[in-house]
Amino acid sequence: MGVMELRKWKQLTLSCMVGFAMLGSGLSDFSASEVSAAANAVPAYEVKFLVKPEAVLENGGSPRTEVLQTFGLASAPQAIGVAYYDTDNLGLNVEGWDVRFRKKEDKDNYELTYKKRYPIVNGDIDAALSLANQEGFDASDDNYEAEIDWGYGKQTLSFSNTKKVSTNATGTVLPSEQDSLALLLDKLPGKLNKWSAPNWGQQQLSLSRIHGPLTFQRYEGSWNGQKMSLEVWPIRTADGTGNENLIEISFKTDDVSTASQLRSQLMDTLESHDWLLPVDGLKTQLILERY
Repeated sequence: MGVMELRKWKQLTLSCMVGFAMLGSGLSDFSASEVSAAANAVPAYEVKFLVKPEAVLENGGSPRTEVLQTFGLASAPQAIGVAYYDTDNLGLNVEGWDVRFRKKEDKDNYELTYKKRYPIVNGDIDAALSLANQEGFDASDDNYEAEIDWGYGKQTLSFSNTKKVSTNATGTVLPSEQDSLALLLDKLPGKLNKWSAPNWGQQQLSLSRIHGPLTFQRYEGSWNGQKMSLEVWPIRTADGTGNENLIEISFKTDDVSTASQLRSQLMDTLESHDWLLPVDGLKTQLILERY
């Protein structure tokens, strides 16, 4: 073998060795990233239905005795003050985010909730969870609670981050719009702030205004071994001349089988009494649009 041929052979051998080394390194990196990728979040379930106000409420606005007895609900409700914050063109909501400020009458704190929603298309929960995973909501994130809202005809996946701020205020009165926004901005979570650009959340929330406030009544009890809630929301009418009651009955569970089984039983019970309103709830959307 001549000198030139020997050099070429050495160069070829060296190139192959480098190539295999790079390939091996790439495979190693790929495997590590695959192994370290977090799993999809495991959601809890909230089953909820709307019911007919004229069928379940007395003239005074409280639930009929038959409704309370059927679902084991206490006759004395808990009052909760609530307001949402978004821009005039609902810039947060358009991106799937809702920002809520709440005060329960018997608590000494405010609840600040930042929620991201994902529609579930054709019942494909895994697809929604995988999309959420790609956008940073996975099983490793313990700052957000994953939940599937399961209504009459559709399901929605949500991730909620709730922060509590101590207060000496009593009842359900919320702080002023300016003070509420200041608290919401102070507790702004990173995922919302960096959602589509650096400081996007802060910019959107700084431009937001109050949608509300309003006070709703929550009646709690136990039905078929499951904690049950019935909420009466007096929401401004579309023409702004008064209020109309939106009534939601719901329960929560971590188990999908329990959610499915009791959902069927709850629907059957509501239909047998002609209480069921066969539509999906839109209370957050209504409040954002009407206030």
